[in-house]
Amino acid sequence: MAGKTGGINLKKAIEWIIRHKKIIEAAAWLLFFLFVLWGWRQGIFSDTGKLESLLKASGILAPVIFVAVQAVQVVIPILPGAVGCVFGVVFFGSFWGFILNYTGICIGSVCAFILARRYGTIFVRNMTGSKFYDKYEKFLEQEKRFEKLFALLIFLPVAPDDFLCYLAGVSRMTLSRFTTIILLGKPAAIFLYSMGLHQVLQYAVANFMA
Repeated sequence: MAGKTGGINLKKAIEWIIRHKKIIEAAAWLLFFLFVLWGWRQGIFSDTGKLESLLKASGILAPVIFVAVQAVQVVIPILPGAVGCVFGVVFFGSFWGFILNYTGICIGSVCAFILARRYGTIFVRNMTGSKFYDKYEKFLEQEKRFEKLFALLIFLPVAPDDFLCYLAGVSRMTLSRFTTIILLGKPAAIFLYSMGLHQVLQYAVANFMA
């Protein structure tokens, strides 16, 4: 009974977030810009020494929190996932930034699938929006076609991955198949997001924040 109650509470918590999504998004963007402003004034985006000092002071807490934030961001999309990917590379470097981005996003993707599988279609509609769900609903009954479409979209960096993970949860796809597609399909998109947008950020820092 306790497990069931805990599950219901989790569902209600997520649904509450969806109902207040606009306010939460506005607050998240505000915090994001305040953090960027603080980082710019502290020089952590332009001075690698200051950035390294900040990370050393944070210890193991910094990567753990970052992975958790990336996972939650998939389950409850508030800011674009690309934002997290860029900051992963900025703070932890190209290799570890990629690894942490990959780990967090894969964990979040599997969690979204499991939530959708447990709570069903109505829950997924609430999470993704009726417009998105109605657009892809016709593919759900076509098991092989949906798996191919899902794998292709997960591989592409511009696809709405978070919503697709929820949609997969109410398809006939198995968890093992889903996990395999995520583990194999995510690296390319995460790499393109991380490195491509990191170059843009570096250009912005060099030309506008120096």
